[in-house]
Amino acid sequence: MQSLSIISVNLWQILISLANLVILTLIVKKFLFKPVRKMMDARRESIDEGYARAEKAESEAEEHRERYEAALAAAKQTTDQMISQAARDAERRGAQIEEKAREQAAEIRRQAEADALLERKKAEDDMRHEIADVSARLTEKLLEREVSPEDHRELIDDFLKEL
Repeated sequence: MQSLSIISVNLWQILISLANLVILTLIVKKFLFKPVRKMMDARRESIDEGYARAEKAESEAEEHRERYEAALAAAKQTTDQMISQAARDAERRGAQIEEKAREQAAEIRRQAEADALLERKKAEDDMRHEIADVSARLTEKLLEREVSPEDHRELIDDFLKEL
């Protein structure tokens, strides 16, 4: 029967073990479980704050990107307007230059025509004077001698040759 006493169940020992287990559980719960839980909650809050900051930074970045794109579009529109305005100004200036050149060409043409007319009148006046001089010389010759029909023809021919 000795072998039975070794295997026997001691009720007091079980109760003491259970009390030890309960006491250890309470000690662990009070000193370990609560601080670990507190640390886990703080860690969870830290992670949640990190996610919130990341989402906030992402939304700010998106907002900055949208403002940048809007500013870029406005700048492009402004440059397009400036380019089109410059093109219109260049066309207008080109038309003014062309019109001024036409006016100058017309003025040069009028001046050339006036100069040509003046030269023509001067040439006509010179011819009239020349004709008058020749007529005067012819008259002198006629008065110096008597003119026969043959002399008359000869004088006219000479006169025409001198012209």
